[in-house]
Amino acid sequence: QVQLVESGGGLVQAGGSLRLSCAASGRTISTYGMGWFRQAPGKERELVAGISSGASTYYVDSVKGRFTISRDNARNTMYLQMNSLQPEDTAVYFCAARRNSYSVPEAWRYDYWGQGTQVTVSS
Repeated sequence: QVQLVESGGGLVQAGGSLRLSCAASGRTISTYGMGWFRQAPGKERELVAGISSGASTYYVDSVKGRFTISRDNARNTMYLQMNSLQPEDTAVYFCAARRNSYSVPEAWRYDYWGQGTQVTVSS
């Protein structure tokens, strides 16, 4: 069993930056596909960025060039660096892991989830 805990969310002005962390415990996540999802009120949960066990990355078009996903297997931790934040980035951000090497867009295909961290961007 894997436990995931997010941190780093908060309130920031438009144009600002935040760095989210997802710390895993219970077992190593080095062989897992990982992802950062977000869910805004009234909207579907969407994959924002994904990273495979081999560190291949995926980004949804709306965050390309602004967000960077990374993982540190020695620390059993995944990160999301978010720059040039915009009000439309406001959401609860979740980290997720799946018992497969690759990240995928479908939330139901992930096996473990964190509790979420709120990101609010003011205009």
